[in-house]
Amino acid sequence: MSKLRCLFDLFFTFARIGLFTFGGGLAMMPMMQKELVDKKKWITEEDLIDYYAIGQSTPGIIAVNVSTFVGHKQFGIFGGIIATLGIIAPSLVIIMLLAGGINSISEYPRVQAALKGINVAVAALLTSVIVKFAGKTIKNVWNVLFMLIAFVCIFWFKVPSFILILAAIVIGCFNTARVLKKEKAAQVPASGEHSVTEPSEKEPSVTVPSQEEQK
Repeated sequence: MSKLRCLFDLFFTFARIGLFTFGGGLAMMPMMQKELVDKKKWITEEDLIDYYAIGQSTPGIIAVNVSTFVGHKQFGIFGGIIATLGIIAPSLVIIMLLAGGINSISEYPRVQAALKGINVAVAALLTSVIVKFAGKTIKNVWNVLFMLIAFVCIFWFKVPSFILILAAIVIGCFNTARVLKKEKAAQVPASGEHSVTEPSEKEPSVTVPSQEEQK
């Protein structure tokens, strides 16, 4: 497959994701997994979760950030630009078409009912994403504890999310440095210890007498 054809495939793959996904970046995760991981095999499931974590921690829209990461991994900077254009093109076109008439039709009962149905579907998609994230990232008691603390801080105390993200980055770096230091210390033997190898006992040599000696 030529590079130009691959770039077209990259663009239309993300355009399809942007066209048929409702609910924003987090709700796009199931479709991204199906398209990018299962069908195209451009990235792994772990890569997708990492991209979402970085996309959530950096400025901008999550879906756009993730598409830029995937495109850059495939074809460098130009691939990142193509993937980003693909993910935003459907939304840009649809919003421009609806911008003029959305205010005039939003008060109709049928339109409101349709929007309520879409909200329920989006809530289901977000719940699916939460379950998937939890299964892949929460692996010990400390992860559960930090998740609960973050939830309490955001839900009850209204702590800005960027503060918790910065705190998570600091804690993650500190924990990784601690683990690496511990592994390095385990590889280096303690001072004063020397490997002592016991000399192997030599087996007694057996000499076979010659025929003249036997006589």
